[in-house]
Amino acid sequence: MVKEPSPPPTAAPPTAEPGDDTESKILDAAHAVFMRSGTAGARMQEIADEAGVNKALLHYYFRSKERLAAAVFDRVARGLFARVGQLAMSEVELEEKVRLIIAAYLDQFARTPYAPGYLICEMNQHPDRAGQLLTALGGSTTVSRGPAMPFLAGLAQQIEQRVAAGRMRPIEPRQFLANLVSLCVFPFAARPMLCAVFRMDDGGFREFIEERKTSLPSFFLNALRP
Repeated sequence: MVKEPSPPPTAAPPTAEPGDDTESKILDAAHAVFMRSGTAGARMQEIADEAGVNKALLHYYFRSKERLAAAVFDRVARGLFARVGQLAMSEVELEEKVRLIIAAYLDQFARTPYAPGYLICEMNQHPDRAGQLLTALGGSTTVSRGPAMPFLAGLAQQIEQRVAAGRMRPIEPRQFLANLVSLCVFPFAARPMLCAVFRMDDGGFREFIEERKTSLPSFFLNALRP
């Protein structure tokens, strides 16, 4: 199939009005289509139809489906992890940090329940997306044996202080964070199964998540007590 030629970068956007929000509209539409169809299954015409614009505008603003997919991935990653990264790097006590991170994750996943699955699928299919994810988390994209995330060093220090004081069992900071995130992600990844097993409708699932905001911090922290 012959590819449709893209307009030159300096060309005026086809049929776009000065000062309009066409670029944001296209990004919103791509976000919705990629969540619904997956990046591999999405088509540029489907995105154009969702945005209510002609396909030439997609090529004008983003040049290709690959660049549009990268922009959506960046948006989703920052939406999920930027706030969590800020919380992890904050000076609050570790116990409060755990509660704040759990609440932030559960609130965000409740608003965007398909985002974790989308990110995992994208990174499996496009390993180069890892650099974008690290940037969203505020970390370095350089591969090394040291911590890639700035907050891991602070987290390690907080854990070591509690271990030395006899308040916590030793745990490597990456394991600490992976366990914490996994406990937040799982209910959303397994939502159909949980709803079937526990006989929950949408309202019941929302109540389940609200209860988890209270029960999960205590469960997680108690599991680390000596």
